[in-house]
Amino acid sequence: MRKLIKYCLGVLLIFSLVQPVAAAQNLKKTVAVFSFENDSGYRNWRTMGQDFSDQLSDALVQSGKFIVLSRKDLDVVMAEQDLANSDRFAKSNTAKVGKIIPAQILVKGKIADFEEDTSSGGQGLKIKGISLGAKKSTANIGVIVQLIDSTTGEILDSKRIDGEAKSGGLSIGYSGSFDINSSNFKKSPVGQATQMAIDRAVAYLAEKMDDFPWKGKVVAVKDGDVFINAGENSGIHVGNSFTVYREGESLIDPDTGIDLGSDKSKIADVKVFEVQEKFSKASLVGSADGEIAAGDLVLDE
Repeated sequence: MRKLIKYCLGVLLIFSLVQPVAAAQNLKKTVAVFSFENDSGYRNWRTMGQDFSDQLSDALVQSGKFIVLSRKDLDVVMAEQDLANSDRFAKSNTAKVGKIIPAQILVKGKIADFEEDTSSGGQGLKIKGISLGAKKSTANIGVIVQLIDSTTGEILDSKRIDGEAKSGGLSIGYSGSFDINSSNFKKSPVGQATQMAIDRAVAYLAEKMDDFPWKGKVVAVKDGDVFINAGENSGIHVGNSFTVYREGESLIDPDTGIDLGSDKSKIADVKVFEVQEKFSKASLVGSADGEIAAGDLVLDE
């Protein structure tokens, strides 16, 4: 009996030590998904890049691992408004490519290759752009996905992702406009190949995000309590520990104009004691090397 009690106490102790770490590892990073460029040469699907971006954004949301800031027609918005000076977005010291986006990672890319092939005899019957035939149909899509640091504009990682699908017997092909939300599209080789590429892209992003520390900001300090701009929506839990840093002046390369980042100095360690939907409260752990202030960087280390 004593051995059993000791065993149970040991398990409880290990669980109590591991649980806070596991919670910290599940913090959701904020990403912004740009419209993908269509460099495949395929022009029958005019909105291919935007459709892929929308599908990828939705899949990232559904995965439950990210906070997604999708920007449909972002280039048009950027051309029409000076969002860097708008109250619509929190101002931050960032590179040109990401300075208006309150996200840690920017997701960009292009459709590099797209091929749809239906063997002879596959266009037997066509109804509203949907072709039915008795031959094989195949589809292949190749996508380049890039992860970009929103602070420096640096490409952190890049990968080619492929999707392929084929059908035998009664094939379903597409011509004319594409409706990515229709059941016929999802059942077609084109839709299945696209979905495969989306699924692989989500898996790639989820894996690579573990390489980058979670970042937040101090929004206020009241009566010694540190308010952080992330809460339940970011996966914050009571007991999470963070390190607060003060960022220095941005270092700009004089030759290229590229933001190289900034030096930072540690101020203090804090621990979360209260969590709301969009923000959390933390208290100081130990002594501080200076006063914590709004705008300070919060890192999960």
